[in-house]
Amino acid sequence: MKPWMWCVVVTVVCWGAYVPMIHKGAKAFEAGRGSFRAFLFVGVAYFLMAGAILLYLAITRRESLDMTEKGVVVSTLAGLLGAAGALGVIFAVNRFGGRPVIVAPLVFAGAPLVNTVVSMLWDRPGRAPDWRFFLGVMLAAGGAALALRYYPRAG
Repeated sequence: MKPWMWCVVVTVVCWGAYVPMIHKGAKAFEAGRGSFRAFLFVGVAYFLMAGAILLYLAITRRESLDMTEKGVVVSTLAGLLGAAGALGVIFAVNRFGGRPVIVAPLVFAGAPLVNTVVSMLWDRPGRAPDWRFFLGVMLAAGGAALALRYYPRAG
């Protein structure tokens, strides 16, 4: 398997476990009223991970630590989008009654659809994608619809 594929596998596993894990984490605060505290510790985790990477880069000098204004602004906006998404998931499952078993499939089926549109608007392809690409997008949307319609109900 190519190195980038391993990164994808790790991301799928981590993000796939994220929704049930954050649900459990928020529930562990004061009988389930811990949405904001759970979000706080998601932020702490991001900070710790970023600090570890920064320390690694400083020690190994594998990558320059020079900054550009555009890089800082765009990356910070990306981080805000990620944080807003995390907060949305936390509220969906901990404040408004969504269950991880249905919230996660909807988020992780819907996000690639948004990603496809944004990516194609920013980096327009030289020619129209193959019809099978659009079939894949439609299958993702159909999968989200099926998950919403037939999710496992409490028995």
